Amino acid sequence: MNFAAQIFYSSYLSERLERLYSPRPALKDSEENDPFWQRDELRLGPSQPGGSYKSGPISNGAAGRRPTLIEPERLKDFGEEELLNGDVKMYDTKVVGAPEIMLMEPPKTRRVSEFRILPRPLIQYLRFEDISAAAFRIQSVIQKTPCTYSRLSKQYGMEIYLKKEHLHYTGSVKERGVLYLLTSLTQAQQRKGVIVATDCNFSMAVAHHAVELKIPVFVIMPSCCSSPRLRIYRDYGAMVISYGSTGHDSQNHARHLASENGYLYLEEDESAAYLAGLGTVGMEIYEQVSKLDAVVVPAAGQYGLLAGTAAAIKHLDSRILVIGIEPESFPLLLQSLKTDGPIKDMHSNPNKKLYGDLMERSLGVNTFQLAKKLVDKVITVSEEDSLVAMLRFQEFERSTVDTEGAMGLAAILAGQLPELRGKKVAVVVSSANMEMELVRQCVDHALVLDDRVSKFSVKLGEWPGDMAKLLDVLSREDVRLLDVCHRRQSDKSDLFKAKVECVVETRDKTQSTQLRKTLSERYPSICWLDR
Repeated sequence: MNFAAQIFYSSYLSERLERLYSPRPALKDSEENDPFWQRDELRLGPSQPGGSYKSGPISNGAAGRRPTLIEPERLKDFGEEELLNGDVKMYDTKVVGAPEIMLMEPPKTRRVSEFRILPRPLIQYLRFEDISAAAFRIQSVIQKTPCTYSRLSKQYGMEIYLKKEHLHYTGSVKERGVLYLLTSLTQAQQRKGVIVATDCNFSMAVAHHAVELKIPVFVIMPSCCSSPRLRIYRDYGAMVISYGSTGHDSQNHARHLASENGYLYLEEDESAAYLAGLGTVGMEIYEQVSKLDAVVVPAAGQYGLLAGTAAAIKHLDSRILVIGIEPESFPLLLQSLKTDGPIKDMHSNPNKKLYGDLMERSLGVNTFQLAKKLVDKVITVSEEDSLVAMLRFQEFERSTVDTEGAMGLAAILAGQLPELRGKKVAVVVSSANMEMELVRQCVDHALVLDDRVSKFSVKLGEWPGDMAKLLDVLSREDVRLLDVCHRRQSDKSDLFKAKVECVVETRDKTQSTQLRKTLSERYPSICWLDR
């Protein structure tokens, strides 16, 4: 700081100090009412009329605003000074302009042929995350069914584990998919209600779980439906209505009621929620059986079970084989795989009493694609093998299952899976819904197919004790006599002989062979009859 600046700064400070500490004169009457900020001693700029600010105080560029107390010429003194040890340090102020805007060059034009079109990944219809979500949702309602070691393992040379899905409340694995499907509905749909129109495991599961979830459920059945089946739906709590003489009549009426009243018409399809619920079977099998080699799944009218189980198993361990089993009289999936597309019309006539109404079932596109990608093998089993498998369940597992539930074991006992010998195999037992009269008929037929029940006729003389000798031979062979018929009126050539027809039951094929040998040696005229 030069000498002239020091003189100016010293006089300025002495003047300000003199004003601050000098006694103030008495205020005039006009000054008492003036605000303190309008007084002349507080102004830093010129206040005379001849000063440089004739238009009044500075208003910071806007008229009517509160004026600032600092003149513009002094702003640089107060804004750019820093007092250090009594000295004033001055800084130069530089005005920096806005950065120069640089325009980018326009992009080069390219031909459409220069772009490489990348195919979009296909949307996965059924993910393992969906199956996991279904397992979490239904775990509080659906019980985890056992997967136990079977005594049939030693007989067929493999470790067989039976996944007993027939132990559900309605006797069917379809409860898993139905429950997750119903819980996935909107609240408006749940309040309105659902309606079904076919007598099958799916409808029974809908009737049971809809009532448990407080969802109104209506069941439309034809008049040909048996009374015990209708009583089951009523016991579940569903509203049962008989309409029409055929299944088509009841289905058309159910669709009409659904459209008129806003009900949701449910039928077994390939919705993602339904398949995800069925896929939880695969998750449980993987948790319950360690070091698993193969899973055998029935696919008679329930291809969703096969597809969902395969999706879960292959995600957890792609090494595990997934094998689907179909009835020989209705190989819908097998024929679809051969033609590389789902077949809509299968010209076949399966036994409706044994396999239900399979002709009403169809194979969806998504289910077919899942089976084609994930299922390793699809085979068919005959009706006779399924009946014998039902017999094996009653004898060795103390369980009564239907033909659909026994198809997995039927493929093993028929010798169609020789590659699984010595392996650890899980067999899904899907259902056990069959009327008792039909069960009795199936067991009787299975005993004949298994060479356990034999019928023969033999000619005996009229001498006393001939009949007793025959019964004594049967008693020594330890066979069970089911029926006997003694006919005295025989052929003209045998006037003095009687014809006796017997029906006997043996323990197994070995005992049956031994019985035939013994009777043939004793009675050369014996004739074995087919039942």
